[in-house]
Amino acid sequence: MKTPAEFAQTLAATVARYLSEVAAPGEHLALLRWQIEQGHRLDLRTTYPGHVTTSAIILSPDHRQTLLIDHITIGRWLQPGGHYEDAPAFHHSAMREAEEETGVTGLTLHPWHSQSDLPFAIDSHDVPGKASRNEPPHIHHDLQYLFVADPTLPLVAQLEEVHAAQWQEVAMLEEFAPKAADRLRTLAAPG
Repeated sequence: MKTPAEFAQTLAATVARYLSEVAAPGEHLALLRWQIEQGHRLDLRTTYPGHVTTSAIILSPDHRQTLLIDHITIGRWLQPGGHYEDAPAFHHSAMREAEEETGVTGLTLHPWHSQSDLPFAIDSHDVPGKASRNEPPHIHHDLQYLFVADPTLPLVAQLEEVHAAQWQEVAMLEEFAPKAADRLRTLAAPG
């Protein structure tokens, strides 16, 4: 289990590497960087104005489909993911969320990652909060990772959090993960 200091150090290094190697021009992650500099506990969902989440952009091997969830709280189709839970690497947290929410098996980290924990995209976005948890509207600093899975395998949605899990056309990512969708256009499908 990571200590708060280890988490903060790993997150700061990951964000710095992302900004130098992956980020598009004009992508500064100002709020996330400010919260890191201020020493906010970004591993806790009770930290405001924002905290870290991880999510999985799951592609079919031909990159034509993506595995999505119909999220109960948000009320729309999204990539699987959730609040960061302690893991050896950020992509392990994303993978665990995807497996829990969809029942997907056989996930593999996309070759783009070169077996590193560098996010494919970091998207800081507003979320509505949840009155039943006394959560105000806030920011999710979402570390997004690419995975590949077989779309013919059965899925089992985690019905406490999602209405359904389903493979959809990859173009749907434009609606809620525009950075990842834009970056995907630069990747050729393997094979």
